[in-house]
Amino acid sequence: MDALRGGHGDPVRALAAIRRIYFRTTQKTIEADLAAAIELLMSLPDEATREKATVYMEGLAQMRKEWRRSSARAPRRTRTPRR
Repeated sequence: MDALRGGHGDPVRALAAIRRIYFRTTQKTIEADLAAAIELLMSLPDEATREKATVYMEGLAQMRKEWRRSSARAPRRTRTPRR
């Protein structure tokens, strides 16, 4: 991820990296993946290029929202005392 190391990097590579992040993210990695995607998005040189990443960014945000909601609703396991 050249864009994360400073400089603008290649917009095509940055878009491809955002796309890969979108398809590989999991509930456990969503926070780090979203942060990395935002860094890549900010490295893109112009608004037209950023618009191409919109669908992936919105998808990542939606996944995070849904996973937060589902983890908040998940019943917590309680331990039964041993006798």
